[in-house]
Amino acid sequence: MKPLAYRMRPQTLDEVVGQTHLIGHGKIIRRMVEAKMLSSMILYGPPGIGKTSIASAIAGSTQYAFRQLNAATDTKRQLEQVAAEGKMSGTVVLLLDEIHRLDKAKQDFLLPLLESGQIILIGATTENPYISISPAIRSRCQIFELKQLTETDISKAIDRALTDKTKGLGKFRVKLTSAARKLLVEKGNGDLRSTLNGLELAVISTQQELISAGKKTEDSFTIDQQEMANSIQMRTQNFDAKGDGHYDLISAFQKSIRGSDTDAALHYLARLIESGDLIAICRRLSVIAYEDIGLANPAACQHTIQAITAAQNLGFPEARIPLANAVIELSLSPKSNSAICAIDSALADIHNKNYGNIPNNLKDTHYRGAKNLGHGTGYIYPHSYSGDWIPQQYMPDLLLGKQYFSPKGNSKIEKAFKQQYQILHKMQNKGLHQKY
Repeated sequence: MKPLAYRMRPQTLDEVVGQTHLIGHGKIIRRMVEAKMLSSMILYGPPGIGKTSIASAIAGSTQYAFRQLNAATDTKRQLEQVAAEGKMSGTVVLLLDEIHRLDKAKQDFLLPLLESGQIILIGATTENPYISISPAIRSRCQIFELKQLTETDISKAIDRALTDKTKGLGKFRVKLTSAARKLLVEKGNGDLRSTLNGLELAVISTQQELISAGKKTEDSFTIDQQEMANSIQMRTQNFDAKGDGHYDLISAFQKSIRGSDTDAALHYLARLIESGDLIAICRRLSVIAYEDIGLANPAACQHTIQAITAAQNLGFPEARIPLANAVIELSLSPKSNSAICAIDSALADIHNKNYGNIPNNLKDTHYRGAKNLGHGTGYIYPHSYSGDWIPQQYMPDLLLGKQYFSPKGNSKIEKAFKQQYQILHKMQNKGLHQKY
C-alpha cells in the first residue's frame, strides 16, 4: 500500500492546505486554472509544503494528463515519452522535481515544448530559482514561492487524513490526545509529508499493539503522547550548504547579532550547529565581528577569533560553547560599521574616479635610478620628529583632502579614535596649507 501522504495527495485546488496566497479564491494560480490559461511555473520552498500537491491539484482541476519526473535521475528518453503523450493529447502537465539539476541536453529539449504549450512544466525545487535555475528556463516560467505551512494548516490535513475512509485512516476511527497532536505537529517542523507518514505509523502500530495485547479494536481507540513519540522521528533541519536555505539562515544570524537580539542570534546559531557546518559559522562570525562591531569594541573582535580557533580545535559538540560565548558578546557589544563604510568609500573612488598618481615622495627608492626619476624625493621620516609625526602629502593630488573614515563614536574606544582622527586630519591640512 502506498504511504498516507501519497494517498492523500489533493486532486483539486480546494483540497490543498495552505498556500492561500497562490491558490486562494481570486489568487493567481486559481485564476489560471479557472480561466484555463495555464502557463509553466516554478514552485520553490522547503520539502513537504505542497509543491507536488499543487501540481497534482492543477492537473486534476484541468483534467490534463499528469506526469512526474526527476530532473536529476530521469533520462531524456523519459522526457521524450512525456512529450509524445503531450503531442497526442494536446497538453500534459509535467511536474519536474529538482529542476535546478536539469542538464543542458534536457533543457534544450524542453524549451520549444514549453513555448508551444505541448508541455506545461511545473518545476519544483528547494533552492532559490533566481540563483540555481538557468535564465532560459526561468524566462519561460512564472516563479512562485511557497510559504511554510502553519500549525493550523498541518492540523487541518491531519483531520482530513483521520476522517477520510477511502484514502485516509477513517476506517480506524482513531483519536489523538491534544498532547499527541501537538507533538506530531511540532516534530514535523512544517513538513506535511513527514507528518502524515508519521501519523500513519502511529495509527497502525498502535492498533497492532492493542491486538497483540488481546484488546478489541473494532471501536475507536486513542493515541497518546508517548505512543506518538515512539512512532515519529525528530524532523531534521533541511540544510544545504549551497542552497537558498543556507543563505537565509546565515543572513538571519548576522542580522540578529547586528540588531543586538541575543536570543534570536542564539536560535540561529543553534540551527547552524544542527546543520554541522562549522566552517560557515566560523567564517560568518569573523565577518560579523569586524563588519558590525568593529572599532566600537575591538576586544570583542579579538575574542571572536579566539573563540573560532577554540571551536575549530574542539569540533562539535564542544565547539558550541566558545561559539555561544562569541555570539553573546557580539550581540551585547556596541555596534559600528565605520570601518567597512570607510573601505567601501575608498573602493568606490578607485572604481569610479581618476585618482591620479602616487606622490613622488612616497614612491619606492630601493633600486638604482630612482633618484633620477625623482622617486622618494622630499620624503620626511616621521620617527625623526617629536611625537613621531610631521605633516606631509600622502594622498594623490586628485584626492587631497578626501575623508573616508567617519567614526560614529558609539563607544568610549571609538570616541577616542574619532577624536584622534579629527585632530590628525586638522593638523595635516593645516601643515600642508602652511607648507604650500
